[in-house]
Amino acid sequence: MSALQVSHLLVLVPVLAAVVTLALRRTPRLAAVVAIVASLVSLALAVVGLVVAPTRGQDVVTLREPLRLGSFEMPLQLGAGPATAAVAAVVALVVVAVLVFTRWYLADDDRLAQFAATVSLFTAAMMLVVHARDLVLTLVGWELMGWCSYLLIGHWSRKESARRAAYKAFIVTRVADIGFVIGIVGLVARAGSTGLDQVIGAWGFTGGGECIDSATQVAACLAPPEPWLRSLLVALIIIGVLGKSAQFPFQDWLPDAMEGPTPASALIHAATMVAAGTVVLAQLFPILVLADGARWLLGAATAVTMVGAAVLALGQSDLKRLLAWSTVSQVAIMLSALATATKEIGPDPALFHMWSHALFKSLLFLTIGWLSVVAGSTLAARLRGAGNIHQLARVAWLFGLLALAGAPFVVGGLSKEHVIVTAYEGAITTGGPGILVLAALLVTVVLTAAYATRAHLVVTAPVEIAERDDNHAGMPSDSVLAALAVLTVLTVVGGLVLLTGLFDIHGVSGWWMLLTLLLIGVGGGVAYLARGSGDPRDAFVRTPRQRELADAGLKFDTAYRRLVAEPVLGLARVVAFLDREVVDGYVRGAAASAGIAGWFAERGHRREAPSAGIGLIALGLLVAAGTAVLTWR
Repeated sequence: MSALQVSHLLVLVPVLAAVVTLALRRTPRLAAVVAIVASLVSLALAVVGLVVAPTRGQDVVTLREPLRLGSFEMPLQLGAGPATAAVAAVVALVVVAVLVFTRWYLADDDRLAQFAATVSLFTAAMMLVVHARDLVLTLVGWELMGWCSYLLIGHWSRKESARRAAYKAFIVTRVADIGFVIGIVGLVARAGSTGLDQVIGAWGFTGGGECIDSATQVAACLAPPEPWLRSLLVALIIIGVLGKSAQFPFQDWLPDAMEGPTPASALIHAATMVAAGTVVLAQLFPILVLADGARWLLGAATAVTMVGAAVLALGQSDLKRLLAWSTVSQVAIMLSALATATKEIGPDPALFHMWSHALFKSLLFLTIGWLSVVAGSTLAARLRGAGNIHQLARVAWLFGLLALAGAPFVVGGLSKEHVIVTAYEGAITTGGPGILVLAALLVTVVLTAAYATRAHLVVTAPVEIAERDDNHAGMPSDSVLAALAVLTVLTVVGGLVLLTGLFDIHGVSGWWMLLTLLLIGVGGGVAYLARGSGDPRDAFVRTPRQRELADAGLKFDTAYRRLVAEPVLGLARVVAFLDREVVDGYVRGAAASAGIAGWFAERGHRREAPSAGIGLIALGLLVAAGTAVLTWR
């Protein structure tokens, strides 16, 4: 089996699984089993893809003959490469773990089959984005993920809060996607094709013989693209990425998405929707690296996001929302590597951090889902000591948080070090946002270590299980424990993937590793000393007002309403008034005038008394006089 066939099947199998699972919705347990089996097939295919992945460049498969509209073409191609294979494999692995956990976690849910079907379709959309070598296919997968995320977040639609969170996620990401669509349209318009290779050929050069000699790119060779236009179009795509990835100023929807079931959170946060922007920008990296203005936009947004989200994570009273804000911060770290990477370094440091984040963040979300069943809540006060329920829970939580904090040698530590080195190299060679991003990264290291330490101290507090009056849940199934064990092991040793050469990664610096280790020690030490006799959060967020602001994400909802929603609604009311009172007024006036004229004409036709004719003449004179006065004014 070739890498191209694997790419095709990795998209097709989840689609078929979604259809079959939905057809079996009246037997939800059987439907869940079908979805799990299909995900295992996808995982096996992804492993095959790792083995047969090409070592250089991209292999491309055409799904059909290119569609042609005059001189414009749509190749509709999928691609396979080493980094693509690695990302597809980790997505498939996370989906298996999520579906196995779902079958236990939602065992009594009457809509289990619909949830599993949506997960399968969501997986197909992500696989399409990962393998797409055509921007139309990228856009299809991108929008399909948005729709599936709406369904997953709002799965418990009987709850008003879940419905509101789903609406909010859908609206915020759709607004940002306006820029994404316009940017893609602009890129393909110049290239004359939606093919990714053709688009890169048309935009990814500066003249002077750098363009590729190809029949579809002759015009591009003759006329190098305007730098300002390239930056503008890439910036529009970045706006869409910022929305989907919950980056500033679109960050507020993702913590609210915690209203969805925990398996949905693990899927959305770990390896699919919020990380999809990293894949798209990595595919467009030859253009992004030349768009200085767009890189500044991306660098500034990620610098603000990674620090701000880490601060908010430290202040959360709900540990599931702490993980949500940590996702916002970690995705900013991925994207910051793309904002600062040089052409020689390339996009693989960002993809490697995405790969590692998928492992440790899915582990953390599934673990807290288990513990929330034990404690009956995800609030820190209720989860205190819940990790003592089982040794695997303690170990999984510990290593997941170590990877999140970027401790050396675990998978998150290795990928984070490569991002820091990438930012440093970008700062000293090309300038740009490298210095800003590097400073933000170092601050984020301290903050991440602090909130990770806090989360560990809360969950593993020395509280006897027998003393808990809320310990009402049994143990998860053996398959769930096995999935958590596999994720734990990969979180520890997953960095060995670098030995395979799937990611084109340069070496890390021992000095930077030592510095970040010291910063981790500072953040973790401060949180440990602040623990007192309770939650370290109390030392950082002291007043009820501060706690309210932290839990509400600094009330960005209010800013959305006042700066966006209310002005738009006000403008809509003005437009409605003008339409009703002004535009419709002319229409009603014309209709009334026609009616009056008809009445007079009818009377004249019936040979009314001369006085009627005199009246018509007088009316005509009045209309003429009025028209003359208005014209003169």
